[in-house]
Amino acid sequence: MIGATGRGGPAASAGRIGAMILRYWYLLRSSWPRLLELVYWPTVQMFMWGFLQSYLHQQEGMLALAGGALLGAVLLWDILFRGQIGFSISFLEEMWAQNLGHLMISPLRAGEFIAALMVMSLIRVIIGVVPVSVMAVYFFGFNIYGLGLALVGFFVILMVTSWAIGLLVCGLVLRQGLGAESLVWSLIFLMLPLACVYYPVTTLPHWLQYVALALPPTYVFEGMRAILIDGVFRPDLLMTGLALNLIYLAIGLAAFLALLRSARIHGSLLVSGE
Repeated sequence: MIGATGRGGPAASAGRIGAMILRYWYLLRSSWPRLLELVYWPTVQMFMWGFLQSYLHQQEGMLALAGGALLGAVLLWDILFRGQIGFSISFLEEMWAQNLGHLMISPLRAGEFIAALMVMSLIRVIIGVVPVSVMAVYFFGFNIYGLGLALVGFFVILMVTSWAIGLLVCGLVLRQGLGAESLVWSLIFLMLPLACVYYPVTTLPHWLQYVALALPPTYVFEGMRAILIDGVFRPDLLMTGLALNLIYLAIGLAAFLALLRSARIHGSLLVSGE
């Protein structure tokens, strides 16, 4: 049963995680619409904002610099969005296939299940974002990899945040059933205006700035603008985002495990409908 102690050491645990990853990989690989969807929406957004950047580059001064920051924000936001969706979709595959009951009677542990979802989220993001970032260089001359090592830190922050949100959302769907499925698609967008993706924190009302500064992605987008517009790398922003991530990931894990226990108590693990 998921969450049970089970038997076997690290090797057995790695084997179960690998088995789950293979399951989700085969599902993804066997469906060209699933693969197309991973690249389609990032590509559409890249071209839409890329053309806007091209227009801004025809202007002078700050508008030209802002254009590059705009396209960078689009690509980084897509990491956060695709990371959360990729995590949640792999979980929903089990709900749609009515397979949670089978996982319950297997030796799979909750931690192993979560680890497999995280790996598949990472794979989905790489498949979707890497080709689009290359197209951004070719069509618009914007190289997100020009952020250097800072990009690695930004990527880690965004992925961990996406997993924290995914854990909460999946826990709610697990407890409430597919009637709560809309949260998978909608909850992440609550962060879009608050994380200051396309504008600095100072744009927000003063009281709302405290909310924005409590969100790890805010430090990613502020750090990106500092590099692209001011030419300054801000390690303090990176470290603050990483520290906040530890808190949010712990909250997400605790929420998922608590909702899993509640689902087991109330018998909703076997409920696949609304």
